[in-house]
Amino acid sequence: EINGQSYSAERILIATGGWPQVPDVPGREHAITSNEAFYLKTLPKRVVVVGGGYIAVEFASIFNGLGADTTLVYRRELFLRGFDGGVRTHLHEELLKRHMTIRFNSDIERIDKQADGSLLLSMKGGGTLETDCVFYATGRRPMLDNLGLDSVDIKLDEHGYIKVDEHYQSSEPSILAIGDVIGGVQLTPVALAEGMAVARRLFKPEQYRPVDYNHIPTAVFSLPNIGTVGLTEEDAIKAGHDVQVFESRFRPMKLTLTDDQERTLMKLVVDAKTDRVLGCHMVGPDAGEIVQSLAIAIKAGATKQVFDDTIGVHPTAAEEFVTMRTPAKR
Repeated sequence: EINGQSYSAERILIATGGWPQVPDVPGREHAITSNEAFYLKTLPKRVVVVGGGYIAVEFASIFNGLGADTTLVYRRELFLRGFDGGVRTHLHEELLKRHMTIRFNSDIERIDKQADGSLLLSMKGGGTLETDCVFYATGRRPMLDNLGLDSVDIKLDEHGYIKVDEHYQSSEPSILAIGDVIGGVQLTPVALAEGMAVARRLFKPEQYRPVDYNHIPTAVFSLPNIGTVGLTEEDAIKAGHDVQVFESRFRPMKLTLTDDQERTLMKLVVDAKTDRVLGCHMVGPDAGEIVQSLAIAIKAGATKQVFDDTIGVHPTAAEEFVTMRTPAKR
């Protein structure tokens, strides 16, 4: 039932996405999330961003780039858990160059609004921060509110996600679910692929192919950008590969006539025994654009020799991926 109108269907597909979660700290009503950020009437002079994932790093870059005095607070030792270690440390260095304040191993205990409208943050372990805006990006939950799921037999996992089988079928025979509500890889293109798989299986079975979750490229639209596809160095080692790492750090040519000291990182993770490129990672301008093309090569099983035999486009940053010859480590 929607706005008093009843609808019926042979099948229902739930794809309602996720919703920001704010920890239960005193004063949480004074904080905002990505839902409210674009409705701010003025740019805060001081912003504290809390979190260490995609959204936290991206919005910290946005506020910092717009000129706000930006502090990123994260409760662990380094942000972007799950990304390549070299990528994480390189981005940290670059954000510091842009005069962003970053406080790792730190978290907020309470938020108090002061008489002048500013916010006083009491930090766990002692100390305070004063700011004009607190932005929380500390995770998302599946958006299942007001769907009436309590009236049907849909099973959820321990984190509140809908349990589905390999065909995205829930425990209720007529209801399927895809995207952020089932957990997994929470990226828009992945949800689109899942939706196409459902549609083809049900209505064009001759075109059906299951979603391949291997080698999914992704980007973090921080400043500078991150682009990545395939295994990180750490994951490749854990998987038992004999790992070679090819790495380059350089100042992009287009910045040499400016005062911008930003440096780009490019990294290839290679299996020394098979010569197969296991992962490509980049921090720098247009990283997402560049890695999208590299994802095709990784998915096709390209070897390092294929990269070496490919002639680069000059002058571009991307040509560095096909000109790295000497392993940085093994």
